[in-house]
Amino acid sequence: MIETAGVVLAAGEGQRLRPLTEHLPKALCPVGNVALLDRALFRLAALGLAGPATVAVNACYLGDQVVRHVGERAHLSVEPGDPLGTSGGVGRLKGWIDGRGALVGNADAYLADPARDPGKDIAALLDGWSGDTVRMLTKPNRPGTTGGFSGRRFTGFSLLPWRYVRDLSTEHGNLVRTVWRPAEAEGALELVDYPGTYIDTGTPADYLRANLHAAGSGSLIDPDATVSAPVTASVIGAGATVAAPVTRSVIWPGATVHAGEPLTDAIRAPGDLTVHI
Repeated sequence: MIETAGVVLAAGEGQRLRPLTEHLPKALCPVGNVALLDRALFRLAALGLAGPATVAVNACYLGDQVVRHVGERAHLSVEPGDPLGTSGGVGRLKGWIDGRGALVGNADAYLADPARDPGKDIAALLDGWSGDTVRMLTKPNRPGTTGGFSGRRFTGFSLLPWRYVRDLSTEHGNLVRTVWRPAEAEGALELVDYPGTYIDTGTPADYLRANLHAAGSGSLIDPDATVSAPVTASVIGAGATVAAPVTRSVIWPGATVHAGEPLTDAIRAPGDLTVHI
């Protein structure tokens, strides 16, 4: 098996998710009461990639929060100034990757395989890998959409050989242009099917959709939440207070739903910040 390092990209600003990301980086936004970044780290850990020798996380926007959250669980690459993009972020980690393949995941990707077995789905990227090709986890394009790669769309994780990583610049750039398209032109891009659910949580609507999927057929209510009103198909975080009916909504840890203000199709953050979908 080719020696491989895991990389979770968590430096982005999450502009499409504003105002939710004005005070919390997108990578730390909870889905199903688990930070998106932790979901990615759990997936890599299921493959035996855990700890600062084998997993790296990059940070930039509100990077101090990411650094505190990760702690000693991974090697940290804190980018100065503005985020370097997916390519620049990996390029800045070349010295740490040091000849290994790189299994790179976007922190904002919500993945749920049919067996709900984190790690099993992305393991397909590693199976039988020669160490020479670029592999990408994909699903078929949605009906009526075009683009992507041979009629398929990226679903959050890709596997990069060292021969591509070593040539990456540390300047701002994205992997589409620096790795994926060049590999496609070379005939070295392998598209691996992902049979489960994939949601890019970049917008409030998709972020809510991911949370509702994580809740399954019911609701997820943290045992440390205080709930005195009906909750239907929603996710309630630790320390949240719910005093009015909540339906198809996400209540962040420490947030409050006050008596007399029912919420439907909404996201409530601390400080009564509310995004209606």
